[in-house]
Amino acid sequence: MFAVNREKTAYIGVGSNLGNKYENIRQARNLLHKSSAVSVLEVSDLYTTEPFGNVPQEDFLNCVFKIETSLNPEELLAFLNNVESALKRERTIHWGPRTLDLDILFYDDLVIKTKKLTIPHPGIEKRLFVLIPLNDLIPDYIHPVLNKTCKTLEEELRSIDNSAVNPSGLFL
Repeated sequence: MFAVNREKTAYIGVGSNLGNKYENIRQARNLLHKSSAVSVLEVSDLYTTEPFGNVPQEDFLNCVFKIETSLNPEELLAFLNNVESALKRERTIHWGPRTLDLDILFYDDLVIKTKKLTIPHPGIEKRLFVLIPLNDLIPDYIHPVLNKTCKTLEEELRSIDNSAVNPSGLFL
């Protein structure tokens, strides 16, 4: 459906709050990097974050991967779902605990809205656990729908959201 003639840059939101969170994220990075269609170029700092939503659960470990890919957006989504499955992701409770969560945040400057996929990922501007690691990598990137930089989105959200997003002290 989406033609790709060259390598594209994408940003992947990564989270884990079940099992060995650090190891889950490390394995996800390695599985992405093993693919001939995906290269992990950079990884943000890792952050310990409060869960989003109202489901009681452990804190998350979150980061963002900057990748380069020859996959089109739908192929990338399927690939990321396979990586989640390989690391025992179960989709039982909306916003519930998970071994691994991989979300396409941005795919170049593309804007897509289909039944299966929305890019940019919806709700980025409402989630400090996404904006803070994004700002490690691309503070001046302009959200293609909201027309604001990631840095501005984080500053605006911090003024109304006091969610705990703390450096974990861990690095990949």
